[in-house]
Amino acid sequence: MKIDFHFHVKLSKKTDFSMEHFNEMLDEARDQGLQAITLTEHFNTRRFDEVYGTLDQMLPCNNHYYDRGGFKIFTGMEVDVAEGGHILVSGPKDRLLEIRALLENHTTADTFIGLKELFELCEPRGMMVIGGHPFRESNHLYHVDQELLSRFDAFDLNGKDLHEIGIQENIALVLPLGAKLGVPVVAGSDAHQMFQVGCVYNELPGDYETVAELKSAIQSGGCHRIISPNLHLQVRAAGAVKKLLKKKVEVDAV
Repeated sequence: MKIDFHFHVKLSKKTDFSMEHFNEMLDEARDQGLQAITLTEHFNTRRFDEVYGTLDQMLPCNNHYYDRGGFKIFTGMEVDVAEGGHILVSGPKDRLLEIRALLENHTTADTFIGLKELFELCEPRGMMVIGGHPFRESNHLYHVDQELLSRFDAFDLNGKDLHEIGIQENIALVLPLGAKLGVPVVAGSDAHQMFQVGCVYNELPGDYETVAELKSAIQSGGCHRIISPNLHLQVRAAGAVKKLLKKKVEVDAV
């Protein structure tokens, strides 16, 4: 299976969910050879409930993933924590939305939940918890206590960070952190816009029906990370187009 573990379906937190944009992103993912994504929209994005509410009306879902013509969309979200990091949480949709409801009073910078408390919500519910872009300057995790860091199911080798920090430079930070703590590393594009889709992804040796199965495959060492030779161009192009589209959306909203 070719899968991206860090994938957004909204242009930004401030924009509304659009099936047109969603379909554009998923069409590009399929064109890039992907067979699945984990949907990790920000938990405090504008009208978060509309994302899953709309998908429930448009696509069949077995509580583990939405099926879009054979393309799997595993359910997840990206959560801000008090320590400053971004955490990718994925698993059965009913448990995911239960956790989201428990985070309703923790959606602003002065109320973000602590990482330990987030683990305590996620672990009993069997969620996969990935430390997003651990060395990003604005939202880093590497400074957190190592006992907490070792509880992650994986760390995120992030497409945007590979561009901004440098491919070899970021690899030289994230992989040793994972090796030191015994935590696997998976790739996530962090795409919000179609040009960034496919800049990184993962190959796993099988087909999977649940996030629990994905987690087991990752932990067994079966995940092979792929970095596109066009990564820098893809991320730059996505950033430029995203800025233009955000301006257009903001103007239209006035």
